[in-house]
Amino acid sequence: MRVLILNADYPRFLSWLYGRHPGLERDGYAEQMAARNASLFGVADFYSRSFAALGHPAADVHVNNLWLQSAWAGEHGMTLDTGADLGASRKQRLPGWLQRTIAPLKPALRPLARRLGLSPRLSEQAERILLAQIEEFKPDLVLNQDVFYVTTDLVRRIRDMGVRVVIGQVGIEPTKGEDWGAYDLMLSQLPRVVRAFRAADVRAEVSHLAFEPAVLNALPAPPSPDVDVSFVGSVSEDHRERVALLEFIAERHDLKLWGNISSSVPATSPLRRCFQGEVWGSEMYQVLRRSRINLNSHIDIAGDEAGNMRLFEATGVGAFLLTDFKQNLHTLFEPDRDVVAWRSPEDCSAAIGRYLRDDKSRAAIAANGQKRTLADHTFRNRVQDILQLVR
Repeated sequence: MRVLILNADYPRFLSWLYGRHPGLERDGYAEQMAARNASLFGVADFYSRSFAALGHPAADVHVNNLWLQSAWAGEHGMTLDTGADLGASRKQRLPGWLQRTIAPLKPALRPLARRLGLSPRLSEQAERILLAQIEEFKPDLVLNQDVFYVTTDLVRRIRDMGVRVVIGQVGIEPTKGEDWGAYDLMLSQLPRVVRAFRAADVRAEVSHLAFEPAVLNALPAPPSPDVDVSFVGSVSEDHRERVALLEFIAERHDLKLWGNISSSVPATSPLRRCFQGEVWGSEMYQVLRRSRINLNSHIDIAGDEAGNMRLFEATGVGAFLLTDFKQNLHTLFEPDRDVVAWRSPEDCSAAIGRYLRDDKSRAAIAANGQKRTLADHTFRNRVQDILQLVR
């Protein structure tokens, strides 16, 4: 099969990427895509390279990257309105406060905004470029990992082009009133989301996130640990349990925080003094490796189910992970062997103190976690499961 993966990036990441590479926006499509993938941010080209390794030609499209998409269009003789916005339609642009709230979230979580009727979509010009890419690549399978930008209406237009199978991947429950019948299958890392789609008469299966082993070869040598306790991720109103945990820990341990802090977090919060700035991709992996203890706390909407990307990123690079207890955690990792689970802020603090004093146990758990991830939680594993579902 020919496989096309559709995805979108955070605006903050795109600003960082093009700021890091001056002039990149003037390069060709292949050069820009290579720089995007070399960043190792998010899922990069991890799905497509796994499909290709299993004999299925695959490619990626980053639907909201206006520089990348414009380069492709120019190289394929498309006439563009240079004054038009290739990203969100101007008519449906979100208010500034909501953009700031949504921007740090993973694309799979952005459909939350749609419940407010404020979701932006691709402009007509951006849709035209995407449809031209589909026409050229002629995929048998489209895996849409951003149901926020690529709407169900657009999915139906894609189906009309002869695509045999369309799969969506999403981290939240289906939006009420949305006709998800445009998809053959919905994938989610959360079992309750799968149950919700099935209740809406849409076929759905659990498909967890993963780690790409090639990351290990792309990273510099592991740095010497110089951070006692770290957290890498977003802190906002959607992470109230996370904020409570991190503030509790910050008052008792030398916590370092990388990522994004929402303006909703008070200036008096102890997290402000812990903040180290943003890190993306390879820099994020290096922070995980240089930390003796990496904290994990799921977004509030995850409920009692584990499945965020940090589980696999941290264990994949051989870092020690102290994660929040979830009912299904044991199906992914063996607690106290592969990872350590906390059940309350007090429990988390006690575990930090215990494992900072026990280098041997901490190293053994980190090694076990990495072994488990490299055996069971790679993108190759996930793609094999997806292919089996398609069959």
